Amino acid sequence: MFYVRTVPALSRTGAEIPFKRLTLLSSRGRRSGAPGAAPRTERRGDAGRRAAALHDSARSRQPGRREAESTGTAADEVSVDFDQTREAYKSKGSLELLRSLVVFKLCSYDFLVDKNKEIMDLGKTLLGQRAFNQFMKMTFYGQFVAGEDHKAIRPLIQKNQAFGVGSVLDYSVEEDITQEEAEQKEMDSCASAAEKERIGEDHREKKYKVHKQFGDRRGGVTGARTYFYADEAKCDQHMETFIKCIKASGGSSMDGFSAIKMTALGRPQFLLQFSEVLVKWRRFFTFLASQQGKDGMTALEQKLELNQLQEFLNKLGAKGDFYGWFSGRKEESSGTIDMIDWNSLIDDRTKISDLLVVPNVELGELEPLLAKFTVEEEKQMKRMLQRMDILAKHAIDNGVRLMVDAEQTYFQPAISRLTLEMQRIYNKEKPVIFNTYQCYLKEAFDNVSMDVELSRREGWHFAAKLVRGAYMYQERERAEEIGYEDPINPDYESTNKMYHRCLDYVLDEIALRRNANVMVASHNEDTVKHTLSRMYELGLFPRENKVYFGQLLGMCDQISFPLGQAGFPVYKYVPYGPVNEVMPYLSRRAQENRGFMKGAQKERELLWKELKRRLVSGELLYRPVY
Repeated sequence: MFYVRTVPALSRTGAEIPFKRLTLLSSRGRRSGAPGAAPRTERRGDAGRRAAALHDSARSRQPGRREAESTGTAADEVSVDFDQTREAYKSKGSLELLRSLVVFKLCSYDFLVDKNKEIMDLGKTLLGQRAFNQFMKMTFYGQFVAGEDHKAIRPLIQKNQAFGVGSVLDYSVEEDITQEEAEQKEMDSCASAAEKERIGEDHREKKYKVHKQFGDRRGGVTGARTYFYADEAKCDQHMETFIKCIKASGGSSMDGFSAIKMTALGRPQFLLQFSEVLVKWRRFFTFLASQQGKDGMTALEQKLELNQLQEFLNKLGAKGDFYGWFSGRKEESSGTIDMIDWNSLIDDRTKISDLLVVPNVELGELEPLLAKFTVEEEKQMKRMLQRMDILAKHAIDNGVRLMVDAEQTYFQPAISRLTLEMQRIYNKEKPVIFNTYQCYLKEAFDNVSMDVELSRREGWHFAAKLVRGAYMYQERERAEEIGYEDPINPDYESTNKMYHRCLDYVLDEIALRRNANVMVASHNEDTVKHTLSRMYELGLFPRENKVYFGQLLGMCDQISFPLGQAGFPVYKYVPYGPVNEVMPYLSRRAQENRGFMKGAQKERELLWKELKRRLVSGELLYRPVY
């Protein structure tokens, strides 16, 4: 039994905020004009070190508790018991519990999981499509998918909400194409015209180029949808689907979330190229910092002395004036810059292809990543940003938060940066856009801490979903095969430490300023208990809606529902879509659950325990009332 300080019921309210439509990645004067932003001279120098010191002292100071107590709101000390089966499964009928047991057991058999697609194809042949669909609804589909459309999913969403659990809607339809078709689509959509025609000399790295053997991004991935680019019309269809999902979320529950994937909204070529630019900018900064003896520091601690930097570049034969890279900022400079200042160099570029430039040390200039950009490529880049902007507007209009899913590391830097741009615009008054951080990445803490610091400087709400990650096997194989550094932490324990380090940093930020938000998306009971303990220590109240918990539909109900009934904001990731079109998702979900369920003996034991309790107490025919 785990004791926490909480409130009797969860209050979920929020005023409608009008937002002015802005164009992403345009010159907006954001840094100087953001509400609550500190003057630039105060943001340089020791700002990162001060921030780290504040976070280190958050536990002892506990300002959150004092602030909460000063409001005069009483908090009751209650227990969250993850072993109490009656409370954990009170939203489930006995047939639902039995279905969970059967499905989880089947997912633990390697043969059935490995051959699940062939078995399902055979089932369609023997039973016919209609009977097969009904069978799936009684078993795997019914366990992990909410329904076929926004009307069909409403009863389940409302039932979960009645028991304290919200929803993150995720339209999980995935195109069922062959490996060869997937590879061809990827090769066509990830290479630029200049690369295909071999025009001029480019500066591309192999990690950020498309490779046919890894063109089918579904390989080795579990629990994540995959989109392949066909054309701009298809991206518009995906956008319309996401809009329907947003509207369904707004119409089905209060304060819901809707999940989107950025690879569905545009040509992935741009994500590859922009990711490479961002990584090269960051790598160049780290190299320059090492020349000034700043090795071994976190990203925020590293600061460049501009005078030393100019001298170093001159020794390398650079012909340009480095101060000129900070056009219009020379007089504002404190003599040092950090990574966030460095990244600002590409903020104010209005032509999208102008973002795709990299530093040339020898010339002291910025040069294009590619020798040529076509007019159509420029339009495609703009359309991706426009679609994101439209989705954000719909989310606001429907009172829904937008959850941007993480993807592969060769796309992720661009995805994170574009998500951050949306946060700068739409998170000024409240958290609307949530970014996803994969903590199995070696650079996860640097990414989280830099984005938190940027939100503090510019005065908007930091909002994050923390996950361990879904692409480990594919990422490792690709790095080894193509020949670049493995981006993944070496083992589960180091990933676990990274997750808790990132989580603690954000929790400290919430306690210090109440201007950050985090979803702890984890099935790990120890991680959930750690979060509850830190919330109590820092005086973070559930009713503040700053810390959320998230699990997948059909899994870990013994964690989700006790949390929800204790008043904590907890959400299920709710997939939905037609049976036939969700089969690819279900196929990979079975693969994911195999490993999970082999190690989830406790959940099966709790399910059996509740069924036995109902049998002995005469409640076997129990049906939830709400």
